[in-house]
Amino acid sequence: MVDVVSPADRSRMMAGIQGKNTKPELIVRRMLFASGYRFRLHRRDLPGAPDIVMPGRKVAVFVHGCFWHMHNGCRYAKMPATRPEFWKVKLETNRERDRRAVERLRALGWRVLCVWECATLHVHSAAGLQTAICDWIEGDAQHGEFGAPLRS
Repeated sequence: MVDVVSPADRSRMMAGIQGKNTKPELIVRRMLFASGYRFRLHRRDLPGAPDIVMPGRKVAVFVHGCFWHMHNGCRYAKMPATRPEFWKVKLETNRERDRRAVERLRALGWRVLCVWECATLHVHSAAGLQTAICDWIEGDAQHGEFGAPLRS
């Protein structure tokens, strides 16, 4: 398959993608704030620099993009047809880095939650997300993950 934009345009587009304060991250932050939670952002002193941190509760939240972090079974996590060998290595490296960050945080006594981008995209999938996140925070699970329901 041939890319529909020039390599220079594609490079410019990819370089413009944010790593912090993404739309899904802002949605999750608004949900937490509206539920009365207060938090810190992007704590670089913690493994993986979690997007949202609640130090008093020892809760770290990552808001992952489905493409960039290879969300299993998600329709938004497709391997690009252009330069697949490059993308396979890059995306698998991202996934391995995520796994190590979660492992290190848990070893330090932190509870870790991953909220996938797809859980924030549509009203029907995000409707119960705020409640689910709050229930997880108030619970005692050490690790959690929220994504949109898989479609068959």
